[in-house]
Amino acid sequence: MRKWIEFPLCEGDDYRQAHCDMPAGSYERELGREGFFGPASHMLHSHPPTGWIDWDGPLRPHLYDANKLAGSDAGNPWNATPIMDNAQIRLRVWKTAANMPMLVRNGDGDELIFIHHGSGDFFCDYGHLRFRDGDYLLIPRGTMWRIELDEPLFALLIESRDGAYQLPERGILGPHAVFDSNVLRTPKMDDAFRAQQGEQQWRLQLKRAQRISTVTYPFNPLDAIGWHGNVTVAQLNWRDIRPLMSHRYHLPPSAHATFIANGFVVCTFCPRPIESDPGALKVPFYHSNDDYDEVLFYHRGDFFSRDNIEQGMITFHPAGFPHGPHPKALKKSQQDPKTFTDEVAVMIDTRFALNVSDDLQSTENKKYIDSWRAPGAEAEE
Repeated sequence: MRKWIEFPLCEGDDYRQAHCDMPAGSYERELGREGFFGPASHMLHSHPPTGWIDWDGPLRPHLYDANKLAGSDAGNPWNATPIMDNAQIRLRVWKTAANMPMLVRNGDGDELIFIHHGSGDFFCDYGHLRFRDGDYLLIPRGTMWRIELDEPLFALLIESRDGAYQLPERGILGPHAVFDSNVLRTPKMDDAFRAQQGEQQWRLQLKRAQRISTVTYPFNPLDAIGWHGNVTVAQLNWRDIRPLMSHRYHLPPSAHATFIANGFVVCTFCPRPIESDPGALKVPFYHSNDDYDEVLFYHRGDFFSRDNIEQGMITFHPAGFPHGPHPKALKKSQQDPKTFTDEVAVMIDTRFALNVSDDLQSTENKKYIDSWRAPGAEAEE
């Protein structure tokens, strides 16, 4: 087991407690390791760490609009649009208005599906589930499944390519904090599951090493009549998450971790009270998360730390530069008497650099980087 070198020191102006009661006119920046799970230093600056007026080079913040990505009428998740990937994770956007005419089985990894829009029926080896917007569907590697839709689907697919999803440790909070495992729903061998069984011909598409094989059966292979064990599909809706909060301290994103996997973590930002202590930050702090790439998928609500962000958009902040709230959002948080945030977003932090697909790059708003400029600031010629 490794141990970080720890030597808490202080130079210059001191303010004792991170994210609270900074000296007037100063701006705090966290220099953290291991994606907010490791040691950190907190730097006080006399200017906003994002107060740039120009930027040249490929390393920069990005804003993409997944609403502009094309859909698929085939009802086939293998046709979902790839957006980002590395050796541990593969992200895709799946839009379809069609029922799946086949079964699928992913042999490359566990699948986590976040339902942005849509509802319907999910059938798998283990039984049947109803799903709706805001659901996570956690599908273990090798599970056969298909969906039937009540309305068109818009989903974010998060494939873990290097091991199973797990729940984060809650430490002194106990195992029932944030969400109790009793709120996780699992498939049932109910009337709907039994009704779809039969002797009609079905195709099963298997994905392994990113190649598709098709197996045809003279019956529906979702024909189980019973099972027992501790591997199954699990369903969690953001509405069942009870986020941690402190009225005196703005908690880091790691406090909102929902699932962890090898090489990345999935967090869910849910509606919560805003910090009420007059000395506490009320928006995310400026930070240099130099170990992890950060991706945010915006699901619904008012995204209070960002300007001009709409549902279905994706921000991407690669590791290597400071970022934080937009100037208007920071100013508004200091003046606005708002006491509650209603945003819902999925954050994915990856340990290794992400590659961005051409399809996603085609939807980029390249002026996003200018949204941190102070009003009236102009780039030098």
